[in-house]
Amino acid sequence: MNSLKDGWFSELSPLWPGQALSLEVEEEIFHQKSEYQDIVVFQSKSYGRVLALDGVIQTTDRDEFSYQEMMAHLPLFSHPEPRDVLIIGGGDGGVVREIDKHNVVETITQCEIDSMVVEVSKKYLPGLSVGYNSRKLNQYIGDGVEYMRKNKDKFDVIITDASDPIGPAEKLFEREYFQLIKDSLKPGGLLCSQGESMWLHLELIRSMSDFCKILFPVVEYASLCIPTYPCGQIGILLCSKNEETNFREPIRELATVNNMGLRYYNKNVHSAAFVLPQFVEQSLGGVARRNILPNTEDGDS
Repeated sequence: MNSLKDGWFSELSPLWPGQALSLEVEEEIFHQKSEYQDIVVFQSKSYGRVLALDGVIQTTDRDEFSYQEMMAHLPLFSHPEPRDVLIIGGGDGGVVREIDKHNVVETITQCEIDSMVVEVSKKYLPGLSVGYNSRKLNQYIGDGVEYMRKNKDKFDVIITDASDPIGPAEKLFEREYFQLIKDSLKPGGLLCSQGESMWLHLELIRSMSDFCKILFPVVEYASLCIPTYPCGQIGILLCSKNEETNFREPIRELATVNNMGLRYYNKNVHSAAFVLPQFVEQSLGGVARRNILPNTEDGDS
């Protein structure tokens, strides 16, 4: 868990034993336990306002845009007509903010299990929660797994903006969850999921990519830089029911990027995100390739 001690926040977790990021704290703004997790908001000296859940940094003013933009725009620019989008998690509102920049999107549905995260973000993280002003947004406070069980073949894109695989988010990294996503996607739909760090969780990433190759004909792992996440890197797992999907090249016109207020994402960054270090390529067995395994699951591929 986190340590707020002697004017410093230290991110201590069994998910990255033997290391910790520390930020100097100017002011603790909010600290309370919800039904699901410990929630902290503080003003840091060098990264602006920070949100931490169960001692793990989720967002900071200084670098949040890199994660929010890539989680939204990698999948949305890879789908020809992403009209209906579902977000699981993402209670800070940042991914909603980015999805709302796509005129082609008609509906944004968000399932967030912890209402306190939403309310805290609205009050203390206005740069992120501005997304909640979207007229396209339908918000459901509750379990995203249960929501998807009741909503089949409904979404073009499903984005899982989950915290790390511990506590309430643990089940969002299991095969059964990805099967639910597949069933909730329309034919040709695709998913985007927080994919953990190649420096810390390569075995988990390999496990996820392996079972996703059974469920989907196209599976990719992309990487982005974000200094306040462990090791300064996090991955994004992308899968498509359409065997013709090429995640590595944006499929829609990017002329509007300069008008979207983007600070991290562009066409070149989109493609470069799929260039992986050799040790990752070897470990994942060429995950960033079309699936050559037979799809043994029932339903559309």
